[in-house]
Amino acid sequence: MSTDRTHALSEVLNQLETAADGDHIKVKELIECLGHNSFGSIMLVFSLICTSPASAIPGVTTLVAVIVFMLTLQMIMGRDALWLPAIVTDRNLSSAKLQQGINWLRKPVRFVERFLKVRLTFVFHRPLFWVPLFLILFLTLFMPFMEVVPASGSIASALIATFAAGLLTRDGALVLLSMAALVSVPFAIWQLGFGG
Repeated sequence: MSTDRTHALSEVLNQLETAADGDHIKVKELIECLGHNSFGSIMLVFSLICTSPASAIPGVTTLVAVIVFMLTLQMIMGRDALWLPAIVTDRNLSSAKLQQGINWLRKPVRFVERFLKVRLTFVFHRPLFWVPLFLILFLTLFMPFMEVVPASGSIASALIATFAAGLLTRDGALVLLSMAALVSVPFAIWQLGFGG
């Protein structure tokens, strides 16, 4: 990863694009490309997949929820490298859909990167850093049910991607923004989709 953190998001997309070769790519191949100890990059990639057109594939929101749940739990536990069961890592993703999602994400990512910078780094220290992690953990429990509510899974994933982007670029302001949204948006989604 480049020392220029403001372009960290584009670099993750570049890594993802390089990995998405052939008809299909396994989840474990994506993780190996990013690095098992790159928790922020892995979280960003899978949450972005769920905000892109690739989220239209049935089951993708649930798959992303499982991956992010296990990733977040291991971050809280202080693990140095991510472990996922074979039933998750052996899952195939369509490379064409992935490339479509990457192309769709390029423009918004370049726009967001213009405003990113290292700031408010106190939020990356425990115990404060645990707050967004526990909020994300809670949110992922609801994401499988969001498959039946149009766009709700993408909204939830966008919140997770916001946190991951802040983590990667050491932008504490973005992390604080994600924390505020993580508190309020899940309840709004529930009311819109299930509150009647």
